[in-house]
Amino acid sequence: MGIFSSIKEKLFGKAQEAKPVETASNETITADAVKPVTADVSATPTTTAGTGTAATPAEAKPASSAAVDVAAILDAAVKKNGQKLDWRKSIVDMMKALGMDASLQERKELADELGYTGDKSDSATMNIWLHKALLKALAENGGKVPAELLD
Repeated sequence: MGIFSSIKEKLFGKAQEAKPVETASNETITADAVKPVTADVSATPTTTAGTGTAATPAEAKPASSAAVDVAAILDAAVKKNGQKLDWRKSIVDMMKALGMDASLQERKELADELGYTGDKSDSATMNIWLHKALLKALAENGGKVPAELLD
């Protein structure tokens, strides 16, 4: 699993706290025990059953749940962490708030995942780019990120 996937899992997983679900057999299971069903949706349009109209792959995907409030989750993570962390301005602080390794090597790996093409030995420039790119990627993947952080 990549670093971006780990960040997404930590943020989006915290938004979907385990809630007991009652089954038909009166057996209680948690939401964590239920794995989402994913369909292999190809780029080829499919026919919608009974209508004879073509459905694009985007239409064939199930509607996603409400956007995950990234700011609220990170604010809570900072509070729980107890350190003075400014995740809104620092990729290092954001990773620390999530309990992740924020080493230069980890950030370089994240930069590779997110498509950074600049000089990775200029860590200050890379960190600024990473912070913006990560927030943008989270927003594109179902996260609700404050607009002022996406500028």
